Amino acid sequence: MLLSTAWPQFEADKRLLGYSPYTLKAYRLQSRLLTEYLEDPEIEEVTTAQLKGYLAAQTHLKPASLDHRIRFIKSLFKWAQDENIVNGNPAAKIRRPKMPQRLPKALAEEDVEMLREACQGAFEHSLAELIYTTGCRIGEIYQLNRGDLNFNNRSVVVHGKGSKDREVYFHYRAGIWLKKYLESRRDDEIALFVTRRNFGNESRPRRMSIAQLRYVIKGIAERAEVNTNVYPHKFRHSYATHLLNNGAPMEVVSSLLGHAKIETTRIYAHLSGERRREMYQKYF
Repeated sequence: MLLSTAWPQFEADKRLLGYSPYTLKAYRLQSRLLTEYLEDPEIEEVTTAQLKGYLAAQTHLKPASLDHRIRFIKSLFKWAQDENIVNGNPAAKIRRPKMPQRLPKALAEEDVEMLREACQGAFEHSLAELIYTTGCRIGEIYQLNRGDLNFNNRSVVVHGKGSKDREVYFHYRAGIWLKKYLESRRDDEIALFVTRRNFGNESRPRRMSIAQLRYVIKGIAERAEVNTNVYPHKFRHSYATHLLNNGAPMEVVSSLLGHAKIETTRIYAHLSGERRREMYQKYF
């Protein structure tokens, strides 16, 4: 079986396992790059030396990007071995690079208030409040529909990584702005956040893309003039950090974030200098 022929079968199996479209899109690119570099050999003839040569040639890549390529290669050949397409796994002994530990950067609570002040209109307020007070990923916000919102207990069920659903909660301020935003809508589009595009003489709503949502957040940040880089995922970092700094149990924050392992949440457990001083004065 040619390496290029293996891809459609691999993709189909991973889609059945619930891999996200974004992961599969990235893997499709990795498959094409590997196939082109090795000149589309028979997959059972690929050697460990060839794979190492391919990876060694990626001198322009940062450790995170190189790690992504290795994860794809390992996944592909593990699948091929499990499917009895290859007898051995040439990627089994390839090691992933040691990743530098990077602490996620959170917004100061003062910056959050400045961003709130910079919002214009119910839509921007709704988007910013929902991202910050739920801790959702931008992809999870993108998928939300109007009917997903439960205003009685200010909750919403989001579809997270690995097709795992979880219930998250939003602040009363988010609820107020969301109601105002939805009341201003004059369309029957099910998507929560929509944009309008002109089709001839007709203006029809469409679900806002992730890129468009990011653009809105960038615009709010520019008006707020905060002295830090602001992007949607930074709201998630801020949500987790502020919860932990205010005394929320680690396992609760982990559940709200949708982390499969609590160890993933521990990277947020760095307390601000002010909070550490408070704890020192309280307990020493």
